[in-house]
Amino acid sequence: MNKLFEAAKKARLNSYSPYSNYKVGAAVLMKDGSIFGGCNVENSTYGATVCAERTAILSAIAQGSNEIAEICVVTDATPPWPPCGLCRQTLTEFGDGNVKVHLANLSGVKESLKLKDLMPYAFLPEHLSKKSKKKK
Repeated sequence: MNKLFEAAKKARLNSYSPYSNYKVGAAVLMKDGSIFGGCNVENSTYGATVCAERTAILSAIAQGSNEIAEICVVTDATPPWPPCGLCRQTLTEFGDGNVKVHLANLSGVKESLKLKDLMPYAFLPEHLSKKSKKKK
């Protein structure tokens, strides 16, 4: 876990956040044992901003690793911030409900929970193949 925290803290230093001035770093531990870091990258058209969590996940995917085991998110806030809804959905796409989500600030990990506790009613790929049943 310490390695994951250190990778997220290091990635945070590369944050491009001239609009919010809020640096976020994340690191994902993949099931194959590899770790990928990411930082938030803001854009003047706010909708094009990419969160640290998604940057880390997309880096992993780009390198051919696509099963998340854990993620650590580092901010300088107290308490640390959890992933946003879009990041939670992205985590759900590449990990199951048992993915460990570590919330940390610069002094260390403050809370660890499972993705299913952050996203109890996640929209899953299997929802796309199920048809709604009509009540009679």
